[in-house]
Amino acid sequence: MNLPGDFINEMNDFFSRQTDVPSEGFYESFDKEPLKGIRFSRSKIKNEDEEHRLLEDLGEDPVRVPWCSGGYYTKNESSGKEALYHAGVYYPQEPSAMLPAQIMAARPGEIVLDLCAAPGGKACRLGEDMHGEGILVANEISFERSKALLRNIERSGISGLVILNETPENIADKLLLFFDKILIDAPCSGEGMFRRDSGAVKSYMNYGPKVCVPLQESILEAAHKCLKDGGSIVYSTCTFCIGEDEGQIASFISRHPEYHVKAHPEISGVTHAGEGSVLPGSMRIWPHLSDGDGHFCVHLIKGEEKELRSAEDMIFRDEDRRRDKNTEAALSVLGEVLSDKGREGLLKGRFVSHGTGLFKMTFDEKIFRGLKVVKTGLYVGDIKPLKSGKTVFEPSNSIALALDREAVKDDSYLALSRGDERLLKYLRGETISITSDDGLKSSGMILTGIGDYPLGFAKINGNTAKNMYPKAWRLI
Repeated sequence: MNLPGDFINEMNDFFSRQTDVPSEGFYESFDKEPLKGIRFSRSKIKNEDEEHRLLEDLGEDPVRVPWCSGGYYTKNESSGKEALYHAGVYYPQEPSAMLPAQIMAARPGEIVLDLCAAPGGKACRLGEDMHGEGILVANEISFERSKALLRNIERSGISGLVILNETPENIADKLLLFFDKILIDAPCSGEGMFRRDSGAVKSYMNYGPKVCVPLQESILEAAHKCLKDGGSIVYSTCTFCIGEDEGQIASFISRHPEYHVKAHPEISGVTHAGEGSVLPGSMRIWPHLSDGDGHFCVHLIKGEEKELRSAEDMIFRDEDRRRDKNTEAALSVLGEVLSDKGREGLLKGRFVSHGTGLFKMTFDEKIFRGLKVVKTGLYVGDIKPLKSGKTVFEPSNSIALALDREAVKDDSYLALSRGDERLLKYLRGETISITSDDGLKSSGMILTGIGDYPLGFAKINGNTAKNMYPKAWRLI
């Protein structure tokens, strides 16, 4: 690979100073094939045996990414036609990018911010770890990129979240000292992506460290303003540049001496900076020393580390018994397919109407008033008017993907195998056939899935089922 001269000079200087990191093989690593990976959903997969079974179905070997629970290396690109992907069972992710959310270790009851969240892989992991018991804020400053963020989060089925399209500064102004944990996967010069992205070198030439360093600094300052005392920041980049990594954090700590680096136990494949380094306790993944692209990660604590679960006092714990007619209509329709467990889960929180849309909220959305909100809560569906003057409720696919198999009645769930031709037809939006062997009710709404993993709704009419899979999500 033809690497930029400035980058080569920068790295030669780095290796001459940091003698604990060998340079041998570094430049040659950029000519190797980039590694691929997938991360299984913590909210949809129960155990390692299930992961291994699914890997076998996908034609992959169970080779773990050592720094991420649920992360595996894969030989093949994830196909856009793979039903398990559409069901949110796994997320395709570059192996090194799995480290920051693992280090953050979000927990139920916390208020967590992913400040630069698109396309959503890290936000999804954070939400899975929180189990819907907390408040997750996923922000993306680019409106176009926030659309991809929304789609990936909807696919994951996580709840208890809000998606923002805001600047870090506006979030800090509105939500001062609000968050328990903040993840910053900072925009950077992208040197670690040179072998993966053909446009990364050109981007580096146009938007190198001189552009990125001041931007990262402003993002860190905004995060500081909205982080509670005792809270933590996980800062990561996919660059090798000290000025954007160790130097950036050392400068931040010099401005805010209440912060300190939290060192983590040794992780296989991750280089941990020791005493005498630029930033002891920080972590790197080197492409010539590990199975992953270049990555930097550091865990910062503001003051004395505390167990903060600030969302616990903000979460709606009881069923809102003041349900309006829109809510009753939704419960009536969804009651066709939900088991007792599914209905009980749906009733946790409150239902809020926005226009024709109905959303399930686990917290008061007024908290985020004054910010540009893309989505709050779990999108349940739409109340649509009929010519007769009555209304009908149409469930969203978001609610389908938030359900698990046990939440659905046996006679209302169509489990399709990978070899069933109806599976691909369903993802294409086509009408599918129903037989007596499927063991379904004779009419009404059902949930369709690949095995035990829901994909979306359909309506039985005789020996066929009308497809309700959203047009925007269908395979072409």
